[in-house]
Amino acid sequence: MKTYLVIRLRGEMGLAPEVLDTLARLNLPSKFSATLISDTPSNLGMLNKVVDYITWGEIEQPALVELLKKRGRLPGEKRLSEDAMKGLSLGTFEELAERMLEEGRVVPPIKRAFRLTPPSGGFKGHITRHLKSGGELGYRGPAIVELMRKMI
Repeated sequence: MKTYLVIRLRGEMGLAPEVLDTLARLNLPSKFSATLISDTPSNLGMLNKVVDYITWGEIEQPALVELLKKRGRLPGEKRLSEDAMKGLSLGTFEELAERMLEEGRVVPPIKRAFRLTPPSGGFKGHITRHLKSGGELGYRGPAIVELMRKMI
């Protein structure tokens, strides 16, 4: 089972209610937020429905560890640290990342959406076009890690 990192690139102006609902179901509440999902048929259907607003690709353990260390949050917006993880008996960052990749989702009590920043250096293409047309939207495979690193 693959685990995808999904990043929302566009805001809410002019969105249909069905698209907003699908983004909410994918745990992408705002622009530049990211989440993890598994490759179930229902999740892939939701990705295809909102493909004009997001980009996604496969994530590996080292990149997920980096994301958890820098952008992982607990309820109350507390940072995810080694001490906090020991208190919640989550193990190390590497063990937690492996568990998340096996389950295909963010493990509670960690917040499901990671808040990212706009990419340093900006986007290479338009955020209103798909990758094949010189844009940033849609499926990008393992190259999602490059974008994630620019947005941490």
